Amino acid sequence: MPDFAWEDKQDGLVAGIDEAGRGPWAGPVVAGAVIILDRRLDDFLLNALDDSKKLTAKKREQLYEHLRQAEVGGKVVIGIGEASAKEIDAQNILQATFLAMRRAVAQLKVQPQCVLIDGNQNPKDFPCRSCTLVKGDARSYSIAAASIVAKVYRDRLMGKLAERYPGYGFEKNAGYGTAAHMAGLKSYGVTPEHRLSYKPVQKFLFEQAV
Repeated sequence: MPDFAWEDKQDGLVAGIDEAGRGPWAGPVVAGAVIILDRRLDDFLLNALDDSKKLTAKKREQLYEHLRQAEVGGKVVIGIGEASAKEIDAQNILQATFLAMRRAVAQLKVQPQCVLIDGNQNPKDFPCRSCTLVKGDARSYSIAAASIVAKVYRDRLMGKLAERYPGYGFEKNAGYGTAAHMAGLKSYGVTPEHRLSYKPVQKFLFEQAV
């Protein structure tokens, strides 16, 4: 379970950062940034915050709403950043993820002195001091909160894209390469939200051209 041990090792305000959507064939990559200003969060958050991948969709949604309530109450500051499919194609997914992270921090109403980033890859030219933490979403409350924010925000966004581009199952697969997604590609082709640099999409386009 996460705690505040890694936040306590830093000086000044600390933001946790995590991303969602590096693997899908379609949609943006999204980063969440969260600063916990007041650690007297409600019991549900303190007991349930964890790596978003370990939680059910229902639990993630509940945690997201509790985080938003904590934001209204001044206990939490939340920032969200995106990098589009076109930016992913132009820069590669790693650099686009870093771009989304910088945008998420820029959206914070209070700027941190340090950020804790889930994983082992540290972006260059970050606006403040940064520290990576492997499996940080299971070790740090701030990163766990950021993982929830990024995941739920992106899932909701992909649900909206499903309305614009029906037939791909975005509302269920969030742009990942499921059978339903491939069936949609075969029936309707690629959309402006598809990542043309991804090999499965390239393979599909090549096969269509032959």
